This record gives sequence, C-alpha cells and structure tokens, in this order.
Amino acid sequence: MISRIRKIFSLKRLIILFICFVLFSAAALYFADKKITRFAENKTYHKTEDIPHNKVGLVLGTSKMLKSGRINQYFDFRVKAATELYKAGKINYIIISGDNGRKTYDEPTDMKQELINNGIDSTKIYLDYAGFRTFDSMIRVKEIFGQEKVTVISQHFHNERAIYIASKFGIDAVGFDARDVENRYGKKTMLREKFARVKVFVDFLVGTKPKFLGDKIEIK
Repeated sequence: MISRIRKIFSLKRLIILFICFVLFSAAALYFADKKITRFAENKTYHKTEDIPHNKVGLVLGTSKMLKSGRINQYFDFRVKAATELYKAGKINYIIISGDNGRKTYDEPTDMKQELINNGIDSTKIYLDYAGFRTFDSMIRVKEIFGQEKVTVISQHFHNERAIYIASKFGIDAVGFDARDVENRYGKKTMLREKFARVKVFVDFLVGTKPKFLGDKIEIK
C-alpha cells in the first residue's frame, strides 16, 4: 500500500515537472521572439530606395542546394537581394559569411560565384569562411573585418535576429530583406527560427564565443 502511494506521488511529481517545463519553454519562446522582433522594428527594409547607404553589406550564407537536389530558394533570393542592393549603390562592398567547415561544403564561394555571374565585381567581394552561425558572423564582421556599421542581407526573420545580435557587440546594423520562402520548407525554417531566437539569449547568458576568429582583413 505504501509503495503504491509513493508511486502515485512520484507520478504526480513528474507530471507537475513536465507541465512546468512546457510552460517555461513556451514563455521562453514567446519572450525571445517578441524581444527580437520589437528591437529590430524599423531597422529592416525591402525597398532599395528606402534603405540608408552603408559601406558594407553582409550576406548571411546558406547552402546552394537542398538535399532533394533542388536549388535552395533562400540562397537564390539572398544572392538576388545582394545584387539589387549593390547595383542600386546602397553598398560598396559585400562580405559573404558562411560555413566552409569541410572541403565539399562551401557556402561563401558558391554565393560569390553567383554574384559574379550577376555582374558584381569580384574585387568588391570578401569571403568569411568561418560564419558557422549568425552569432559568429556578426562578431566576425567587427572583429575580423573592422566594420561597426553594416547592412545585413537575408530574409526578414533572419535579419531581425542578426540585428539584435549585432547591437550587443556595438554594431549599428540594418537589414535588407530578401524575398521569403513560402513553401513547406519555409514553414519548417520559421519553426527552427523560434528556437534559434531562444538560443541567442542562452549564448549571451553563458558567454558563448565564436568558433574561430583569426587575422584581421582590411576592406579597402
């Protein structure tokens, strides 16, 4: 009898702990999302005529191809946005910050080639091969490339998060919004973004550092 009572109380305790965990997680997701969205309000643009000029545009990298073998629309739309911004004279140089963690995977070089195909002068493009995360990309644009003002080029939700991170490192950032992806893959990305926003606050709380820094690169 006593053993049975203990099992009941143990089960209730587990249920209570689970409910508390769910409520805490939901609150964290809501807080992080609202905090970042509100901070980035009026700092993102989708028309070239409205956005202020900055010396450097920072394109946040992504894979060129999906596992299905199709072109990644996030990649395609970011390249097109960077091309549009550069040709409108709103940026003078482009930094592409992405993942090149293995020889067979090179986001920055893939993006650079597409920009060159679009008529962008290769001497105006700089590559950051250690932008493994948005967190790393925003730190490195200042610490490695010496930029304290930058135009971030990605989708709206991504720009919001990048702008918030940038502010914590003394970077004055605005965002130029590439076209968003509206298919099922886009919905999955938006779900992951909710958790990525919570991770931003965890990173600052625990003092996360970029995976690599390295030698400084001067943008002339």
